[in-house]
Amino acid sequence: MQLTIDLTGREILVTGSDAAARQAVRRYEAAGAVVSRLSSPNGAALDGPLPERPFLVAAVDDGQPGWEALLERCRAAGIPVAAEPAAGPAGHVTLVGGGPGTTELLTVAAVAALRDADVVFYDRLAPYQELPQLSTAELVDVGKRPGHHPVSQSGIEELMVAAALAGKNVVRLKGGDPYVFGRGGEEVAACVKAGVPVRVISGVTSAISVPAAAGIPVTHRGVSHLFTVVSGHAPLTEKEHTHLAGLGGTIVVLMGIGTLHQLAAGLRRAGMRADMPMAVVERGYRPGQRTTIAELGTITTAAADCSNPAVLVIGDVVRVAEANRGCAEAAAELDRLAASLMGA
Repeated sequence: MQLTIDLTGREILVTGSDAAARQAVRRYEAAGAVVSRLSSPNGAALDGPLPERPFLVAAVDDGQPGWEALLERCRAAGIPVAAEPAAGPAGHVTLVGGGPGTTELLTVAAVAALRDADVVFYDRLAPYQELPQLSTAELVDVGKRPGHHPVSQSGIEELMVAAALAGKNVVRLKGGDPYVFGRGGEEVAACVKAGVPVRVISGVTSAISVPAAAGIPVTHRGVSHLFTVVSGHAPLTEKEHTHLAGLGGTIVVLMGIGTLHQLAAGLRRAGMRADMPMAVVERGYRPGQRTTIAELGTITTAAADCSNPAVLVIGDVVRVAEANRGCAEAAAELDRLAASLMGA
């Protein structure tokens, strides 16, 4: 349940078995409610006497028969009944792709996993600012920054495994998709080695979504029918530059500001034309999003003050975005005008 009313000091009765109801109890307590518990239809209250007339009954679907009669009596007495999902089985890990950093691009499955988590280990590129509204779990920042890794990758894996073995539902929240330069495969392997159940929830990769935020399609009919995604953390080899230049289509480079000079020079040596359009999209979907557009031969100068997180896009699709930009700006101006007229 997404709690949208003030429950501070309200008496809430949560029904359902201990294991199934643990997440619901935590959510209502986090909302400031005074929570009473009933773990079976014919059982006694777990935390003292039941409230004579609770503000709300939160009914957790734990699969036990016999609850409906009690809930019907509550409804007949005018007491609201809210259906709550049962918590998932304890002691497992879920790798969640958080998308490019905005909760608007979280999947339904990602939101559900966060809601049911006992602990969330999150990265700096995940939409962590809104986590307190999405989860009542313990939130642990394990984000790595260039040159600054307060928790190593092996350390993160050890934390995940230890928490799951202690009986917690663990969410590892990552930016983008766990399997697109997200080291998700390594984290799955660590869980499997430790005998911890693990699943992966795919996320919206920044390789596609961040160019889209700048109006750049990675493919476009008659312009590009393929795209290649490259990590920019380390310089490419001459052979890789040659392959990329020969493939055609669109090249998308993630976190490539630090190797931009080597990339541009290497592609030029491999035969890519100097006037190939190129874009640098910084902080996609975040405050201060900025797009710098130049040509391969001039991009290092044009993007001299750009910084990560950024996505580089190389290819003629960048010109598609430039052509559409005037239309998009005109549409945005119409939206602003309409909003001002409605407000008047």
